Amino acid sequence: MKLRKTFWTTILLLVALGIGGNPRGAAAEKVEHWSFTTIDYPDAIFTGGLDINAVGDIVGRYVSLDGNMHGYVRSKHGEFTSVDFPGAVLTVAMGINDRGDIVGTYRLPTDSQSARHGFLLSEGEFTTIDPPGAVFTNPLGIDPSGRIVGRFCTTVPCSSDRSNVHGFLFADGEFTTIDFPGAMGTNAWKINPRGEIVGGYTGSDGEHHVFLLTEDGFSTIDLPAGIPVGLDNGGINPQGDIVFNVCDTAPCTNTSLDSHGFLLGTRGVTLVDFPGAVNTGIFAINSRGDIVGSYNDTSGNRHGFLLSKKHKRPDHKGKTRSVKKR
Repeated sequence: MKLRKTFWTTILLLVALGIGGNPRGAAAEKVEHWSFTTIDYPDAIFTGGLDINAVGDIVGRYVSLDGNMHGYVRSKHGEFTSVDFPGAVLTVAMGINDRGDIVGTYRLPTDSQSARHGFLLSEGEFTTIDPPGAVFTNPLGIDPSGRIVGRFCTTVPCSSDRSNVHGFLFADGEFTTIDFPGAMGTNAWKINPRGEIVGGYTGSDGEHHVFLLTEDGFSTIDLPAGIPVGLDNGGINPQGDIVFNVCDTAPCTNTSLDSHGFLLGTRGVTLVDFPGAVNTGIFAINSRGDIVGSYNDTSGNRHGFLLSKKHKRPDHKGKTRSVKKR
């Protein structure tokens, strides 16, 4: 399997870099070759970036001045549109595909505080998607053909690191539960056009791991020396590049102050930290290699961000200059 070969090459690179138990040792690609852009929904007190499609449209969540949480889509041109499930008191836009279909989660006024429903927004119409028996549904990704992956629970409370959480695949109107063999809990994060699913699980030893599910079955992606990984969210693109989050110390959550983004690419590894941020989380990568995520500034405020690689092209004198992708 190509990814498995890449993974072992990456492990050797990590060891050569001397990362040990500290993810800050990773430096396979210099950050000056990347361009960071902060994403803040207008007048919001909190913004997070959660997914990006091939054309550069971004979805996520924001908290308005009244304290309510909403979803949003940001076009490749930087235009924002709020996403709210009809009648909901909470909406989060979690995933978007190249057709512009959006998946996410919502809560109605009649639901308990811990309940969530999944939704699909396609061509302006909302559809609820809840696996049978689910009281908490959290769709996280959708591929170009409309296949949806995420996590669900039949009891609450439900979170990514609990033993009652299961991954799911929704395709052709049918739900399939995804449970890593022997795991205490499984999360399915994203699915790419080849049907490869990336996610995270809690092993029988209580440790957190990243997995890849292909037509050949499950593979575990473990970093050396027990580097803690987060289970909340991550991503995979058509080329098989994978993003997730790591921490200096366990437990590793999306609110850990020592979290970093981690890119496991076909050319090596890259640790992603937003410049000057207290912590960084990355959740999705598209076919162009653009990455979206969130960070906390030194005042504790949450922002979304877009990370794009700078490209070089010859100028009229035959020299090269760096340009940003449009």
